[in-house]
Amino acid sequence: MQTSFASRRMDQPPRHDSTEGAFANERDGSTFRVALNGEVVTPQLWRADTMWTRMRGLLGRGGLAPSEGLWISPCTSIHMFFMRFAIDAIFIDEHLQVVRVCEDLKPWRMARGGKHAHSVLELPPGKAAFFNIRVGDKLTIVSN
Repeated sequence: MQTSFASRRMDQPPRHDSTEGAFANERDGSTFRVALNGEVVTPQLWRADTMWTRMRGLLGRGGLAPSEGLWISPCTSIHMFFMRFAIDAIFIDEHLQVVRVCEDLKPWRMARGGKHAHSVLELPPGKAAFFNIRVGDKLTIVSN
């Protein structure tokens, strides 16, 4: 028996395959990796630092693979309007110190990093909890 969209419960996430990831079709090889205390959190971090890439963000993408993330810089707040999946948003200052963590940020929500936020890391939901990322942690971001 197939489940139609109308009969799907609204609290269930939409079904999509994120195994390929949001950036599977990207040809640009300039990625970064994020680490906390020497442990790699995200091996493929794409950077959005132009007006167009910052505006687009993750809009129109199906989901993040477990190894992917997006670094929006500069950015002090984000919105999840028209998004199809949840994320963890980790706001950092200019020195890569965590200033705010928003876990499992669902579509149609907003998040602000506060006055010290300089950029945000958008990661798959559950990453912040899994790696125990907290305010005050110092991250390392290096080019691949």
